[in-house]
Amino acid sequence: MAKKQKEEVVAQEVVAPKKQKPVDTWEIKDRRYIVMGDKHPLTLTIPSKHTRKHALLWFDPDLKKQRELRYATNQPSPFVDEQKGESTMGHIVFKDGALIVNKENQSLQKLLSLYHPLKNKVYKEFDSVEIAANELDILELRIEALNAAKNIDIDHAEAILRVEVGSKVSKMSSKEIKRDVLLFANNNPALFIDLANDENVQLRNFAIRAAESNIIALSNDQRYFKWSSNDRKLMEVPFDQNPYSAFAAWLKTDEGVEVFKSIEKKLS
Repeated sequence: MAKKQKEEVVAQEVVAPKKQKPVDTWEIKDRRYIVMGDKHPLTLTIPSKHTRKHALLWFDPDLKKQRELRYATNQPSPFVDEQKGESTMGHIVFKDGALIVNKENQSLQKLLSLYHPLKNKVYKEFDSVEIAANELDILELRIEALNAAKNIDIDHAEAILRVEVGSKVSKMSSKEIKRDVLLFANNNPALFIDLANDENVQLRNFAIRAAESNIIALSNDQRYFKWSSNDRKLMEVPFDQNPYSAFAAWLKTDEGVEVFKSIEKKLS
């Protein structure tokens, strides 16, 4: 018997959740909990009592010890050491990714909001203020991206759009490019802003246009660039790098700047 108790203590020490401290204030209200992630099962059951397989413990910083938790529908506290008399055990089940707990069920609310080790790992408490703040940030980012897309010049727009649609952009009219770059800014504002501020995007597009215009050529093995007119080698592509990204970076070197000026004259 003593050996079994020793094993249980060791198991608790290994799988015990990280120390947490409950919030200082507690509001009496209905609460909603949602399963984290984009995908979730129709029903999800999480542990409602401590077992050797699923530790349900919370470290009390005042008492300086682990306290066992369990959800008992007829008890006012989620702590086993505060529960008195016979306990009626309850299940914690999320349906369609959500669980609504009425304000009358304070024991379950506190277990889920303050103490359960799976909080912010498997599920989280729905916070309308936090969600509103996140949505506001997204809206402001979208406005910023759309304003930038509206005022961007056509060459820069082409460079950004090429990241999304590839060589197809070469066959698009200027109005199609402006339309699609606005749609891109609206649908993925963060990525659009990153690309709009990335000078290598424009240089990479410049290199691709030069290749499409047969001013420069990439060797069949994609190891070096050359002038199409005389096959003279311009630069070697470093191992394991995208050829056009490498060429764009090379255009910023002393030797590359002269090549850039030459290509620019031929493209204009």
